Amino acid sequence: MATIWVYSITSVFIVSLLSLVGVFTIFTEESRFRKWVYYLVALSVGALLGDVFIHIIPEILENSQNVVLTSTYILIGILLFFILEKFLHWRHSHGCENENCPTHPLGGVAPVGKIILVSDSLHNFIDGIIIGASYLASLPIGLATTLAVVMHEIPQELGNFGVLIHSGYDRNKALFYNFLSALFAVLGVLIPLFLFSAAEVLVSIVLPVAAGGFVYIAGSDLIPELHKEIAFKKSLGQFVFILLGILLMYAFLLLE
Repeated sequence: MATIWVYSITSVFIVSLLSLVGVFTIFTEESRFRKWVYYLVALSVGALLGDVFIHIIPEILENSQNVVLTSTYILIGILLFFILEKFLHWRHSHGCENENCPTHPLGGVAPVGKIILVSDSLHNFIDGIIIGASYLASLPIGLATTLAVVMHEIPQELGNFGVLIHSGYDRNKALFYNFLSALFAVLGVLIPLFLFSAAEVLVSIVLPVAAGGFVYIAGSDLIPELHKEIAFKKSLGQFVFILLGILLMYAFLLLE
């Protein structure tokens, strides 16, 4: 059992460190990096939607005892993130109702930056549960699952970093908060290690809720941001990066 603990904890720390992938952008000039932010947002759209429709939904439906209930959890996730964003908008505007309220990153941190952190924390928490449960099944399955999660997280964490920058965080804060959300994987891995019987039930509820949150973020926050860029060449580039995010999710099916 001690070996399982060592491998599980080590694996989730490695996965958590992937949230620091944005550190490589520090060596890029601020002005040049800003030009690429929209493409990172587009990559995040593709990664989020690809993750939901290629990985999460097929997995939860395959293991679901009640498809309608599972679909309801997805809808609950969408509604919960709608309510969360409303709450953040209210706090963001400080009760102001005129046109000069700070609703853009230039006036502070946009709500989408905060909800991407919440949703990613949920997702990382679930990754931790899955990794821990996989190691309890067998060491090879745990290692394979960890590799799949690592490959799967790289484009998503890079995209999330771009969203945080676009929302108004500077690069240092974006790295720090993204890493904090990644540490939820450490909390998640403790669930199956301590309470294996509760892990499956928790995943069956939290995973579809997280999927609903991802759909909401991609559809209501990120895609509208991409539509603010209307130049044909840049719009085509955004579309390519969305496809790239989706194709990467397809490619990771080979590791499962």
